[in-house]
Amino acid sequence: MITREEQRLLQSRDRSAHWKRWGPYLSERAWGTVREDYSPGGTAWDYVPHDHARSRAYRWNEDGIAGISDRHQKLCFALALWNRRDPILKERIFGLTGQEGNHGEDVKELYYYLDSTPTHSYMKYLYKYPQAEFPYLQLVEENRRRGRAGREYELIDTGVFDQDRYFDVFVEYAKADVDDLCIRIEVANRGPEAAVIDVLPTLWFRNTWSWGRDQRRPLLRARGQSSVDAGDYHLIWEGSPELLFCDNDTNSERLFGVAGPRYPKDGINDYLIHGAQTVNPDRVGTKCAARYELTIPARANAVVRLRLWRGSRTQQIDAEDSILAACKAEADEFYASVIPASLSADARNVMRQALAGMLWSKQFYHYVVRDWLQGDPAQPPPPEDRKKGRNSDWGHLYNSDVLSMPDKWEYPWFAAWDLAFHCIPLALVDSDFAKDQLLLLLREWYMHPNGQIPAYEWAFGDVNPPVFAWAAWRVYKIEKKRQGSGDLKFLKRVFHKLMLNFTWWVNRKDAEGRNVFQGGFLGLDNIGVFDRSAPLPGGGHLEQSDGTSWMAMYCLNMLSIALELAREEEEYEDVASKFWEHFVHIARAMNTMGLWDEQDGFFYDVLHRDHEGITLRIRSMVGLIPLFAVEPIPADLIEKFPSFARRLEWFIDHRPDLTEGVACMRTLGAMQRRLFSVVPPDKLRRILQRLLDESEFLSPHGIRALSRVHRDQPYRLRVDGAEYGVRYEPAESSSGLFGGNSNWRGPVWFPVNFLLIEALQKFHHYLGEEFTVEFPTGSGRQMTLAQVAAEISRRLSAIFLLDQDGRRPAFGKAEKLQRDPHFRDYLLFHEYFNGDDGSGVGANHQTGWTGLVAKLLQQSGE
Repeated sequence: MITREEQRLLQSRDRSAHWKRWGPYLSERAWGTVREDYSPGGTAWDYVPHDHARSRAYRWNEDGIAGISDRHQKLCFALALWNRRDPILKERIFGLTGQEGNHGEDVKELYYYLDSTPTHSYMKYLYKYPQAEFPYLQLVEENRRRGRAGREYELIDTGVFDQDRYFDVFVEYAKADVDDLCIRIEVANRGPEAAVIDVLPTLWFRNTWSWGRDQRRPLLRARGQSSVDAGDYHLIWEGSPELLFCDNDTNSERLFGVAGPRYPKDGINDYLIHGAQTVNPDRVGTKCAARYELTIPARANAVVRLRLWRGSRTQQIDAEDSILAACKAEADEFYASVIPASLSADARNVMRQALAGMLWSKQFYHYVVRDWLQGDPAQPPPPEDRKKGRNSDWGHLYNSDVLSMPDKWEYPWFAAWDLAFHCIPLALVDSDFAKDQLLLLLREWYMHPNGQIPAYEWAFGDVNPPVFAWAAWRVYKIEKKRQGSGDLKFLKRVFHKLMLNFTWWVNRKDAEGRNVFQGGFLGLDNIGVFDRSAPLPGGGHLEQSDGTSWMAMYCLNMLSIALELAREEEEYEDVASKFWEHFVHIARAMNTMGLWDEQDGFFYDVLHRDHEGITLRIRSMVGLIPLFAVEPIPADLIEKFPSFARRLEWFIDHRPDLTEGVACMRTLGAMQRRLFSVVPPDKLRRILQRLLDESEFLSPHGIRALSRVHRDQPYRLRVDGAEYGVRYEPAESSSGLFGGNSNWRGPVWFPVNFLLIEALQKFHHYLGEEFTVEFPTGSGRQMTLAQVAAEISRRLSAIFLLDQDGRRPAFGKAEKLQRDPHFRDYLLFHEYFNGDDGSGVGANHQTGWTGLVAKLLQQSGE
């Protein structure tokens, strides 16, 4: 018997009921983005800074706290707050820009995604609001003072949560029907004294009328004291709050010193903070708020209830609590079918919050590059240079969709390889959404006509690792296991589009036609000795161990998909042969053309300049990625495809020049499997000696991205009189490469750890129980590769779990997070983790790929 939420998912799939029409599609930040930037120099952070956000109408999409919108973001709802001390209303999340943060952009608030079902029939969010004046200036100045060498200065470090003088603001949503949302806002005063707070639930229309393309202007209008009409929608609330109306139009007088609208976007802010006459007494506009002035006793709560629905039928507030309780119970029922009952209560909480973060991180992403390049008819023309600048080669790109974001504040734009990893945990709860995300980025209004997949909005032409085929294959298998059958139509659609992308890689990234690939930074930001996406110092080109390995993995992923499709249509056998032969060429190059270093037993990048090859002896994730290119294929599966089997045997017999140095593809392993792998077992053992060495890659919390040996032995390279270096840094980066807000020189990253775990499992499927290694290196304790994979998985999951002392490594030394009952069970899923102590680093709401912890807990337990 399926759950009520699963019924909604089925109705959504066949479009009999559009349960996903409303969701958490509002961004946490629209200011400081590329799409809002119309500056001459492409200085996005400066063009629309946080100080302008309250006053400037956004061109492309909206932001807000605990916000929701319809999937086209025509109508938006979010929360605003005022503690009577702040100089501005708290309408959006604050953080430092790329220039202000001592390690790049960084959010400086505390908020949590606590729960969500896949259809958003039930959602819960928590925002922690200080009762003291919010320390905007202090956060900017102290992070500037600390510099790159210092630790980031966070909101909790400022003391504003001392003595519990803050509010916990919980926002819950429950759907009584597709277009009928019950909203409950509970404000808890955690402090020792009564405190005053203004709570302002806010409804507004996205500005679609100021750009000269569609001048139709919607309208919000008060109906009595307890409701607002918004076209077909109606918002009601309990009590008698003050109704405040303005327009979602730019305050051009404040920003530019020219006359503008009488009741601009910041009209409610200026009315409350400054007493200005900037709210419309006629109670009409395109933005409105219901102001609740609450005095909450010490350690007490207050509740505000609202209801937003569409249609002519009248709805009531008094039924809201029962609807919320029912939707919460249905969410519990759904997650009981997803989260293993064998997990502890703590692990179940971690897994559920990880999945909630995945689902809250959906965003309506709007960016029509052609219109952005050319400018809007009703606005000043953009600088002429932009037609030759950022993203000017991507004029076909038309983004107007709900997409999975890496982090809706720090990275409020899709990133291709991040999204591929998002789809794995998403497939546990909503495989339709996961499949749609992968297909969407391969559609003709996303993928470049030449076959390149767009990377991210700062530079769509950058190159991300080619992991879409892997993600599509994994999503297909997850759904097949959960539902009993696989979606071959999806697999076929994605396969045909990936053929175009594969061809782009072969034509563009193999500089000398030797099956050794470049690619640039490939998502690993500062892992190299210099910026791998920029022209190399002194010229030349870089043959990349990771770029070449990703392509070998790509071949095997496409081979697996082709064989699956060949079960139904034999024509795919020929395509399978093509990808297998391409894999062999790449695997041979990996092992025979200088990337493998026999002395060190490791793979390295090679810098080619002036007819000289310089091996860059940096022991990093670059040299571990070759392990990802592995596929154990059952012999009986190969036998089902006689044409493919004959070609395989002929190639092995007649082309020993190409199978040189490659893992033997004829010798049968455990369970009668054949091994297709870049790394043969003898080299695997040598790499694992370093991988599982606690003085190198193995940390108590997973596998580091750079060997710890480089702490005392930093790598140095002199090129044309300049010196470049790489040193082990377990947490934040001291390098400014890629803005300095990410660090691959020592921390633990979930996506590559997840692929390493999967690779070790695959090697075990071939090598079996007889192949064991020391874990850790030098300990004398032998483990199979399956056991090693499980142990690494547990170390990663343990980052979030309570240890024997009741502490979570992810929280580091923040004692309030570790001990306070109102903090300790609320999780933040950081971008990466300290390679020594496991504390969270980087973007702190990057549930995106760190949400992979949900899949690890589901498959490997704690």
